[in-house]
Amino acid sequence: MSGGGTGGHIYPAIAIAQGLEKAYPNASFLFVGAKGKMEMKKVPEAGYAIKGLWISGLSRKVSLDLLAFPFKLIWSLFQSLLILMRFRPDLVIGTGGYASAPLLKMAQWLGFSTLVQEQNSYAGVTNKWLSKKAKVICVAYPNMAQYFPASTLVYSGNPIRAGIQQQLPPKEKGLLEFNLQQELPVLLVLGGSLGAKKINEFVASQLPYFESQGIQLLWQCGALYYDEYKDLQSNTVQLFDFISNMPLAYTAANYVISRAGAGAVSELMLVGKPALFIPSPNVAEDHQTKNAEAIVAMGAGEMIREADLENNFQAVFESITKDLLLQSSMRDAMRKMAKPEATGTIVKTIEKIIKKHPK
Repeated sequence: MSGGGTGGHIYPAIAIAQGLEKAYPNASFLFVGAKGKMEMKKVPEAGYAIKGLWISGLSRKVSLDLLAFPFKLIWSLFQSLLILMRFRPDLVIGTGGYASAPLLKMAQWLGFSTLVQEQNSYAGVTNKWLSKKAKVICVAYPNMAQYFPASTLVYSGNPIRAGIQQQLPPKEKGLLEFNLQQELPVLLVLGGSLGAKKINEFVASQLPYFESQGIQLLWQCGALYYDEYKDLQSNTVQLFDFISNMPLAYTAANYVISRAGAGAVSELMLVGKPALFIPSPNVAEDHQTKNAEAIVAMGAGEMIREADLENNFQAVFESITKDLLLQSSMRDAMRKMAKPEATGTIVKTIEKIIKKHPK
């Protein structure tokens, strides 16, 4: 299993491993990530072994990192060769991120079966590169044949991390867990697993507005920003660097402000929460904007670009919070787009590949 850099690549990989482990308790798993990235912590926390490659993303600016990239890639391919020859997998699965590129490419060169899982509505460069020799590409959105060979596509949806289901715990449990007041609606703010600087700055500037609207905040700001904003905690602002119990956070929330990473979008589809997406403009191929546009096109959410926050936020936000019919239609549209059986579909697909292409 390989995928990392952000939670959007890591958690689907963990979810697939958990699904396989449930079906095959004696199966063996090995994750491969990038040294120094969050997968090196999150994967062992989930109970799986991981090895780290000396690899990083391709810098768009002339720098020492850019000059070092060819050496990192060659060394990571060599590391991948050793890992594959020692572990001898039945299947190699990539969920995106630069760590998956050398491992899956080397696996394809050696003749191992590979499966690519693409979380976004716009395919990333790594997965497009790997898809040509992959046995199957599992996708989360329809109409992905424009990026991948149609004969290899399985419309599976995104695997969701354990514990998040359509049937959430009682709302009272969520309010109690996060010290929230029963009489005020709750806005859940998510900036992704690493936090989002622009969202944090904007939310901090809007605290008087939220108070005037009678709204309390459950705000995941990210570990990098917690010290900067921790003094803003109050009776109506509950601030966390990272929220580990997301089912309780979702059940507490009336509405959500979120980045439009694949993991967050898939979870919000499943739990059916009215959402306002603020896509990150700093990701490859601007894929978060394309994810959000796909949601908006289905009437399942709203989107504001970072550059338009100052001018448009309050009008768009109030169009959601003050229209109960719109909230209801958003919830219904979100759930229609959800694929709660995604992990099971991918596990069945893996079974077929291994039976058809035994090592």
